[in-house]
Amino acid sequence: MKGPAAQTKAADVGDKAAAADTKSDDADDKADAKDSKADGLKLPQEQLEKLGVETQPAQATEYRVESIGYGVVLDHQSIAQAVADLQTAEATAQFSKASLQRVRQLHGTPGAMSADLEQTAEQKAAVDTAALTLTTEKLSTTWGMQPPWKSNARDSRVQSLAHGSTQLIRVTFPLGSLQGTPEELHGGRVGSTRTEATSSMRPVWVAPADVTIPGRSFFAMLPAGTLAEGERLQVWAPTGQPTPGALIPTAALVLNGGKFWCYLEKEPGTLVRVEVDTSRPTSGGYVVTEGIKPGDKIAVTAASQLLAKEFGAREEPD
Repeated sequence: MKGPAAQTKAADVGDKAAAADTKSDDADDKADAKDSKADGLKLPQEQLEKLGVETQPAQATEYRVESIGYGVVLDHQSIAQAVADLQTAEATAQFSKASLQRVRQLHGTPGAMSADLEQTAEQKAAVDTAALTLTTEKLSTTWGMQPPWKSNARDSRVQSLAHGSTQLIRVTFPLGSLQGTPEELHGGRVGSTRTEATSSMRPVWVAPADVTIPGRSFFAMLPAGTLAEGERLQVWAPTGQPTPGALIPTAALVLNGGKFWCYLEKEPGTLVRVEVDTSRPTSGGYVVTEGIKPGDKIAVTAASQLLAKEFGAREEPD
């Protein structure tokens, strides 16, 4: 008969053996999982169609570090008023100038006007010309000193802004975040992500400084209908050198283990799960520089179904 010490020792040995078996099983499971990930999912075409899997080549794109600013959609009524004021001042100045020319042409003839009337015409022409100059200068607060249409208020882009078919956006970036004037901007509603940004806003030119926010301000144009007038928005401006990579659409991503993944088709019917670096967001998805190259086929649908299939889900999606 074994004593208590011997029994305890035997129990310890049994526990250690069981623990070793469990550890061995865990190692085997991890190895199996690793092998499964390395081999990928091998599914017949019929099953891929049933799961709704569609693949497409990854597009080549470039990523640039971006600075974030804030903007506002300006009211087109103020632009229309400024254009109307300018047109009125131009018409008045032209009429006064023509009247003065007629008075001077009659000078010394039987139909000549008195010296007082001639001086009055000269004074009115000078006043109206000064009013036109002032009205023109005031436009710099409306659309900046160097708009893309220069001083031509009859430019089609100006008329589009005045009619509201194009929106004028005023954007301010923090001091030191931008060097020079960006070629284009991307914007979205406050709280949106970079991938939810609207189409690019261009052209971009320097705007008068915002006295309420320290930084550099710019004007940009955006087709109407995307944002409401007076609405605030977040704006991204590209800076630095572009980095080439492959674009992974947002729809191709699936979240697992706190990381984002997508499925890469190595060969027909074989899909391998590849981790996606989401540190380079862009419009429509993310730019990756490793693991996936432009032209590689990626599954742009049914990523969650593929993940469930990979981990052995018992029920298949309808």
